[in-house]
Amino acid sequence: MAEPLVILVDEHDRPTGTMGKMEAHEKGVLHRAFSVFVINNQGEWLMQQRAFSKYHSPGLWTNACCSHPAPGETVQEAAVRRMQEELGIAIEAPETLFTFQYQVEFNNGLFEHELDHVLLCRLPAQEFNLNEEEVASVNWLSSTAIAEQLEQHPEHFTHWFRLVFDRVRELIG
Repeated sequence: MAEPLVILVDEHDRPTGTMGKMEAHEKGVLHRAFSVFVINNQGEWLMQQRAFSKYHSPGLWTNACCSHPAPGETVQEAAVRRMQEELGIAIEAPETLFTFQYQVEFNNGLFEHELDHVLLCRLPAQEFNLNEEEVASVNWLSSTAIAEQLEQHPEHFTHWFRLVFDRVRELIG
């Protein structure tokens, strides 16, 4: 199976080409990504623990789903696809909250350099069919519990989640 491609972009999210996902992370090239935040009827956030086999940030906690749209795919289409692939749940196209750019180098020599579309989806609590290659576990937590855990153990959370948690919390109340 061929390596998935990511969409390379400039700082204004204009496409500039494509590149293999691993190559983009090895070279630290700016590419399009998305992060889906899911809130249930009780106001709890769906948190995902990344699979321990992931190429970066293994075992860390983050928002419900993070990934990259494929060439020719919108961010919303990719979010719907990846929520099904990773968590086994069907969603409608999520709402876009904001976009931001970040860059981080991991201790294994890989980079994240992403223009990240932060998306919101509201769902009732439900059963999941987790893809074990992507997700170790999930949990529903209040934003207060997440804030407390972030304060006590920020190293248990992904870099991008730590960057956007307060802004998402402020936007969704």
